[in-house]
Amino acid sequence: MGSSLEAAFSVAQTAVEAAGAGAAIALLDADERVVGWTQTAERLVGYAPADVVGRSAALLPADGEDRAKISAFFEQGTAPGRWSGSAKVRHRDGHRIDVRLCVQSLSGQDDQAQWVVSASDKATPPSWAAHGAAHPSLPGALHLPSRLPVGVAIRDTELRCTWVNDTQGLKDGIPLTRRLGRTLTEAAPGCEAETLEALMRQVLQSGVPTLNVEYRAFLPPQARKERTLTASLFRLDDAQGRALGVCAVSVDVTDSRRARERLAILGEAGKRIGTTLDVMQTGQELADLAVPLLADYATVDLAESVPLGEGPLARLGQGGRPRAFRRAGLASIHQVAPGSPISRGEPVPVPPASPFAGVLRSGQSHFEPVLDISPGTWAEHHDAAPVAIDDGSAHSLMVVPIHARGALLGVAMFVRTDDRAPFEEDDLLLAEELVSWAALSLDNARQYARERSAALALQRHLLPHHATGGSAADVAWRYLPADGHHGVGGDWFDVIALPGARVALVVGDVVGHGINAAATMGQLRTAVRTLASMDMPPDELLARLDEQVIRLAEADADPGDPAGATMAATCLYVVYDPVTRCCTIARAGHPPPAIIDPHGGVTFPDLPTGAPLGLGLVPFEAVTLQLPEHSVLALYTDGLIEDRNDDIDTGMHRLSIALAQPGLPLDELSASVVDTLSASAPDDDITLLLAQTRALGRTRSPPGSFRPTRPPSAAPGPWPPGNWPSGDWITCPRPRN
Repeated sequence: MGSSLEAAFSVAQTAVEAAGAGAAIALLDADERVVGWTQTAERLVGYAPADVVGRSAALLPADGEDRAKISAFFEQGTAPGRWSGSAKVRHRDGHRIDVRLCVQSLSGQDDQAQWVVSASDKATPPSWAAHGAAHPSLPGALHLPSRLPVGVAIRDTELRCTWVNDTQGLKDGIPLTRRLGRTLTEAAPGCEAETLEALMRQVLQSGVPTLNVEYRAFLPPQARKERTLTASLFRLDDAQGRALGVCAVSVDVTDSRRARERLAILGEAGKRIGTTLDVMQTGQELADLAVPLLADYATVDLAESVPLGEGPLARLGQGGRPRAFRRAGLASIHQVAPGSPISRGEPVPVPPASPFAGVLRSGQSHFEPVLDISPGTWAEHHDAAPVAIDDGSAHSLMVVPIHARGALLGVAMFVRTDDRAPFEEDDLLLAEELVSWAALSLDNARQYARERSAALALQRHLLPHHATGGSAADVAWRYLPADGHHGVGGDWFDVIALPGARVALVVGDVVGHGINAAATMGQLRTAVRTLASMDMPPDELLARLDEQVIRLAEADADPGDPAGATMAATCLYVVYDPVTRCCTIARAGHPPPAIIDPHGGVTFPDLPTGAPLGLGLVPFEAVTLQLPEHSVLALYTDGLIEDRNDDIDTGMHRLSIALAQPGLPLDELSASVVDTLSASAPDDDITLLLAQTRALGRTRSPPGSFRPTRPPSAAPGPWPPGNWPSGDWITCPRPRN
């Protein structure tokens, strides 16, 4: 008997090892005769069904020692019902195969014993085998696990269950009395059973095994914990190779599936949380990811100072807590009614007796798999408790602190309702991982918000607050900082009074964003004002400013790498004389100004571009034009005209259309242009400076100023006459100091 069972063990290849690929199974009757044989068994040992079916399993003994082990097991009787061990079996061609054997007894309607046997490569033992208890009366310390982790069911050609082991019922939830003699769809009606039966019919017809088919256990409706199994299906053949039935081997993969799902959720967190530097958006992204993958309802509440980038924050676990919270994220499986009395952006109270207060004091998560919602508990008096807690549908709760670098940023709450299983320890670990990921993004956003607030405050402080064009021009301006993602840039403008009632108009742009760009902008604006006070011509002023930028870059450079010091900026400098109505313009890599004539015509003068400041490449050139009275000069930065989807010419065309609004007051015109051309979240700062020119008679000119008595007879400058609508323009001589 022992040798026949040993031979039967040798015909299979790891049906027990998680129903893996290449599994082979044989079926023995009570007399140890082979009654069922699989194609994979033939491939393993080389014997066809005709060679073994109906014969004793003693066909394949390897040696006497293994034969003695098996005999000793069966001398103990069949009470244990299961056994595993290792042995050597002989292939048909004579070579030996080392296998790990497994056997399980099957229950049938006629109470006759049958056995299903399998084998796996000894080099890769199943994990459960190492944990089996050694049977004290068996030689060689053969292992007898209390229950092998594999369910086995034998079905006939009509797919009626004829034999089954005890593990199968524990795995899929179908009692033995309801299973035997019935098909799967009769025992457990539903889509899952219909799908499995369709696969069984395919296996019966083709003989080709179907491996690792995932399905849900047939548990009663009141079961709150779902179980997932995989089934591998094999056809059993008789001696003539005709189908006797199907053997189904099932393995519980609930834990491994949940592990895969958790890894997938963490992978999604990397894609969906922290897509912006907006802390409120990040809070909503955390809630949206958690529902429904982890919870049925989720909220994210942040300390009120976090969205503003303010501090200091309360330290985690030191008893202190923020004075106020604000709801940043809210998600529910019920989209029509989120189920919260507090909406996003609203303040959230924290009663002292609630789990939220405990989390804030301790810095540890609150885990309540079975939620206590009896009268008198915290939920009864908590204004922020979701409706699901009030109406009793919530049954499981987790509250997780959101913290980074020891600072408490907020709390996240996760709730399960309806018929879902309660939260488990693994769910808490997953929630804490998701919150940690979100906390990193929130902390980055908070730090960026602080830097942006500081840069914006610095820039607004450095920009002019009460600029005036004096008697030379009326001025208006608009400044719009870049969105929170790109950061405050280095745009600046200025209006500077010059001798002789003249005025200088300046617009510049420092390359880069943040505090450094704002600080550099302040330095350049100061330098321009200093040079302008010396009444330098625009081209000379830009040359001196270029030298200053180079010196600033060298001063900030790393002493070990002076060659790597670079600082770049663009600048447009305009001087307007209201007596002569002459306008002298020079630019350093900056877009040209737009000139709007009194009738609303818009042109862009053809000016030498000049290199950006800080490069020291080429000298700068100035062009002097004469403007009609009440003309409007529009100086701007590239943020107003650049678009990643269009070229610069398209942007300038849009600007000319927006500026062509004759008769509109300057303040209204500047607001209209910026509102029309700026995107909802601009990538770069936007600066627009408008100056409407005035004309003064010579008698009103300050004494000592040089004024031309008539325009020179030289041909007009580089701006073609046809481009100036009024025809009233000349090239003006440069005023003498």
